[in-house]
Amino acid sequence: MKWTIPILVIIALMSAIVVPVSAEGAPTVTITDYKVTPSVLMPDSLGTITITIKNTAGSSTVTEKSGQLSDATYAVIKTTDTNVNIENVKLEGYGIEVLSKAFDRVGEIGPGQSIPISFSIRAPSKSGMYYPEVWIDTTGGKSTRYPIPVNVNTAVGIQRQAILIMDTSLSGTANPGEEIPVTLTLRNAGQTLADDVTIKLENTSAVVAPKNSDLYHLGAISGGGQQTVQLILLSDKKANAGLVRIPVTISYSAIDGVFQTQKTGIDLMMKGKAELGFVSVDTNPPRLTENTPFDLTIRIENTGTGEAKQVSAKIDLPAEGNKEAFIGKIKPGNDAPAVYLLEGAKAGNHPYNLTITYTDDMGVHTMIRQMNIRVPAADNSGNLILGLIILAILGFVAYRYWYLPKKNGDGTHPWVKKN
Repeated sequence: MKWTIPILVIIALMSAIVVPVSAEGAPTVTITDYKVTPSVLMPDSLGTITITIKNTAGSSTVTEKSGQLSDATYAVIKTTDTNVNIENVKLEGYGIEVLSKAFDRVGEIGPGQSIPISFSIRAPSKSGMYYPEVWIDTTGGKSTRYPIPVNVNTAVGIQRQAILIMDTSLSGTANPGEEIPVTLTLRNAGQTLADDVTIKLENTSAVVAPKNSDLYHLGAISGGGQQTVQLILLSDKKANAGLVRIPVTISYSAIDGVFQTQKTGIDLMMKGKAELGFVSVDTNPPRLTENTPFDLTIRIENTGTGEAKQVSAKIDLPAEGNKEAFIGKIKPGNDAPAVYLLEGAKAGNHPYNLTITYTDDMGVHTMIRQMNIRVPAADNSGNLILGLIILAILGFVAYRYWYLPKKNGDGTHPWVKKN
């Protein structure tokens, strides 16, 4: 009996012992990410610091066993979540002015879970690198201290981003209704790699569109490098002269993996191109006569896409008179007359040249067309008949008053009686 009481006490003490399965499940927190916005602050400017707090517990529960009855048997088995309770989060400035108050009683976060917390800050007047510190206090755990680098107007640690610049060059002119060859040169003016670079032409223009593909993949462009793209644009013949812009979207992945896009465009100065020809040739009177004055009218038409200016037309017809006409402007789809007042021409076919001079957006132009005009010989049949009549009358008079008296011998007329 003397050993009974000590043995019972030992058994009771052993039953009260708690054996944790593992100490690895003890909850704690860490800062897995932070972001300073903007990445470089100007002196006395405002910004934010955003941190991500994570519960680093390795599992969702921890098992406690007590009252060991044998090697694998316990009197009590208790399972609880390994949440961590955050009591306080604050930011110590160390040169940075912290505008936000400390976050008290943040609450519990489960195993592997994260929460973001942001602080408003003001940069000091002096440039430099500053290291404000985040303090995190948890219930029953260790306090966490984490410095955050803040750049105030210095070049230290600033990443030189990729800078893509697109240049456009034309191997010809941008004329409505024609194909327009374009060379795009995309160069990286930054210091870091731009990966997976693409160029997309936005087909929003009603007068210009790409002939083939509207999407070009250039791959990677290193800092200081460049890539070129050859493409052909199709233009509408009815496009008005002036500036036309084709929107372009450039997309690429920066060195930090962030996908970037930027907008630019291809600017084309559409030039109006006039095309002149003649519609009709008329004379007044319609039937010409040699050496008779007449008017020659040639109607000149503009079938091009641009306005023809300073239009003049000259002929080298072998005839006296006004052989140059000044017309002025002819708009696309219109025509205008060139009128020449001529003194007449000899009978026959007369080939001549029509020389038209004009200007448009492309410059000064001269065109020559070979023409022909026929002048019939004069119709003298009426004069011949009149001459024959006159000759007949003269013959009759001569016969009657000269031939017959002479035939009688005495000069008398036949109807005069002789004595």
